[in-house]
Amino acid sequence: MAKAMASKLFLSIFHDTISVGKWWTRSGRLPANQQVSWRSNSGLSDGSLDHVDLTGGYYDAGDNVKFNFPMAFTTTMLSWSTLEYGKRMGPQLQEARAAIRWATDYLLKCARANPGKLYVGVGDPNVDHKCWQRPEDMSTIRTVYSVSPSNPGSDVAAETAAALAAASLVFRKVDSKYSRCCFKQQGKATNDAYYNFLKTLGANDQPDIFSWDNKYAGAYVLLSRRALLDKDKNFEQFKQQAESFMCRILPNSPYSTTQYTQGGLMYKLPESNLQYVTSITFLLTTYGKYMKARKQTFNCGSLFVTPNKLIGLARRQVNYILGENPIKMSYMVGFGPNFPKRIHHRGSSLPSCRGPSEYGCDAGFQPFSTR
Repeated sequence: MAKAMASKLFLSIFHDTISVGKWWTRSGRLPANQQVSWRSNSGLSDGSLDHVDLTGGYYDAGDNVKFNFPMAFTTTMLSWSTLEYGKRMGPQLQEARAAIRWATDYLLKCARANPGKLYVGVGDPNVDHKCWQRPEDMSTIRTVYSVSPSNPGSDVAAETAAALAAASLVFRKVDSKYSRCCFKQQGKATNDAYYNFLKTLGANDQPDIFSWDNKYAGAYVLLSRRALLDKDKNFEQFKQQAESFMCRILPNSPYSTTQYTQGGLMYKLPESNLQYVTSITFLLTTYGKYMKARKQTFNCGSLFVTPNKLIGLARRQVNYILGENPIKMSYMVGFGPNFPKRIHHRGSSLPSCRGPSEYGCDAGFQPFSTR
């Protein structure tokens, strides 16, 4: 039952998320089967300032900048989701793979373009944020950013490696050549680092959040799989850390450090979107799935925790996001009868790029503020 509930939680939103959402923020030369008619090719000169090809990938949020760190994290999470729930995705499994590959094709370019250098972003955010243009009309400078031994950035390099490694597992049985390509490149990104020192890295941290900038909780849950499903005692400490994380999230736990709104939504950081809620919801669901497979329970002090307790909280968060909330609004654009219409997204807030007019740096603010 818990496994079915876990799968249903994500399948209920996966169709709209993958089949439509990923098309909005694609950069580069779009394919013939592009489903969003108001988007077209963009960023075709990305990388030219450094004489390399950095086209493709995804724009960040509603901006025209490509930040590889959060993009790689998104790719890692989409791959993990596909590995956990792919058998229940039906025809959307192909869409998920396509979304992953659009990112990894770009990340591979960033890793291969210049020996000894990893490109980690395109576009100057300070300049970009002063303009409101469709991606197809961009007139801002497309600055490129990179890390190297002399200009280190182990965090973004490691996340890029994680994204490629996770994607290699997604494609292992359907495109073995591409899978090997991703796996080989991620090894180069980390210089074939050996991870026997996992236990020394953040093992005593006690997070109550999971995001592209703090991945301890996700690492604990993923590594706990070895303890729960494989019964490997070497990973027992990560199982304990995963349970401690759950105790900091559950609303009735004596160890909870998580706020909830009056309507029941997790509240993590001010002025943020739902990324923290959805990422934590994934961990709740997935850890509940692992627990169910081995008939496991645990305690948060006096609170007895079952797999269904974790999955039930995850379900309430998903339902809230999709419209079961005090104002009866879906917070997923395009899902349900009532959802936000004026969003922070350059491409969708301006007239279609199929129209005759281009919009300069400042020109887009007027239609954005009046439409």
